[in-house]
Amino acid sequence: MADLYRKNKELQTENADLKFQLEQLKKLIFGRTSERFVPTPVEVGQLNLFGELLNDVDAAQQSADSIKETISYERNKPQAKSHPGRTPIPEHFPVEEIIIEPEEDTEGLIKIGEQRSEWVEYTPASLVRKVIIRPKYARSIAEDETEILIGELPSRPIPKSIAGASLLAHILIAKFVDHLPFYRQAQRFVRNYEWRIHKSTFNSWFVSVCTLLKPLHEVLGKQILGVDYLMADESKIKVLTTFAKDKNRHPKKKANKKGSNQQLGWMWVVVDPLTGNVLFNYDESRSMEAANRVLVEFKSGYLQTDGYASYNEIAAQQHVYRLGCMAHVRRKFFDARQSDSQRANYALASFKMIYEHEKKAKELNDEERKAYRLEHTAPIYQRLKDWVDEQAIIVTPKSPMGKAMTYFQNQWENLITIFKDGRLLIDNNLIENTIRPLALGRKNYLFAGSHQAAHRIAMIYSFVASCKAKGVNPYLWLHNTLEVIADTKRSELHTLLPGYNAEPD
Repeated sequence: MADLYRKNKELQTENADLKFQLEQLKKLIFGRTSERFVPTPVEVGQLNLFGELLNDVDAAQQSADSIKETISYERNKPQAKSHPGRTPIPEHFPVEEIIIEPEEDTEGLIKIGEQRSEWVEYTPASLVRKVIIRPKYARSIAEDETEILIGELPSRPIPKSIAGASLLAHILIAKFVDHLPFYRQAQRFVRNYEWRIHKSTFNSWFVSVCTLLKPLHEVLGKQILGVDYLMADESKIKVLTTFAKDKNRHPKKKANKKGSNQQLGWMWVVVDPLTGNVLFNYDESRSMEAANRVLVEFKSGYLQTDGYASYNEIAAQQHVYRLGCMAHVRRKFFDARQSDSQRANYALASFKMIYEHEKKAKELNDEERKAYRLEHTAPIYQRLKDWVDEQAIIVTPKSPMGKAMTYFQNQWENLITIFKDGRLLIDNNLIENTIRPLALGRKNYLFAGSHQAAHRIAMIYSFVASCKAKGVNPYLWLHNTLEVIADTKRSELHTLLPGYNAEPD
């Protein structure tokens, strides 16, 4: 009988876990991605030490009072947004004025005013065939010796190529900012300009530009890894691999009819949240060794990541402090709402209090923010930790709520690192937003053509993401950089990084 009871409990637990996974998949495919949570007094503080629901409304209200001191549960209904009005036409747009006179004869009449109507028309971009003519002159410098004089040809990003800096910048920005694969751009060139460019030519230009930008990418990497506060995360990317000669090299992968297959690689992303610099690095693995390769130059400071174990060795260094991500912890409890709404709502209300205090702390300087957190936020952290420790012995460990609580307990030491320094951010949402363009891009171009191509993709994403973080126009930056990088000394490459002129010396 005991075996049947135990087996029944195991099946119930497994069934609940499968239901949770199904709900998560349905949410991923059909549901909203928003994690917005609006607490009410009845939802918060309903659990006592032994996990029994408080049926008495007064008792529930008393339990809610423990955290009521820092949050208002009464929320006004959002007001309907008023229409912003007509979008203004920027003053810098070129103006083409057309005067329409009445059809009647106006000779001798007095003009008493005019009525103006304005709208915006679109003029398609144009391609210009640029020709540089350099006259040659002969000058006698001796009785039997002649010198040829000719103007110096300006340097170009790709010598002897028909693509200039502006065209190369346009093609790369169209792919990595607007997410247009090269083959679609080739189709647009045929449709708009009646100019047919083979896709291999686009790839050749891409390789040449990345070769030119590689030293600048190395300078960016050294600059980022030399600071004392970094965020790190990783995201997958498919890579096309070839097994023409050795099909047994990857026994678990089957080559297709053309002898190629897709392999999963990883983009490792590192962000300096204080300056906005972003570094993408590609690696074939998501292992601890890969994390060590990416962060090998990071020797001291704060490293903010999720709970992924590959960062453990880096974080274990003597002068490195690992900082957790509150958004990842909160997401675990949010996902557990359907299976255990009472406990989930209690935790989510606590997270809401924490984030509301963070909004206030943003207005303070670093030292004031640290003091504010210690006074207002630290008690909420500790209260939530005590509650989780009490409830964790009651809930099923393999349930969504049990997993959320275990994750919180495992991340506790990393979460409270935030109280060491006022510069630190509560979560790494900043880096997740940085990775988002990569996710949009891979939905369009699907995969990288090789491991070398994935490294080049990482290089361009590093620059365009840094431009976005610093409010720099990526096209103008890339155009200007390609114009001068070939003539720039290696010791001065850092002056070409996005936003350099805006940064203090």
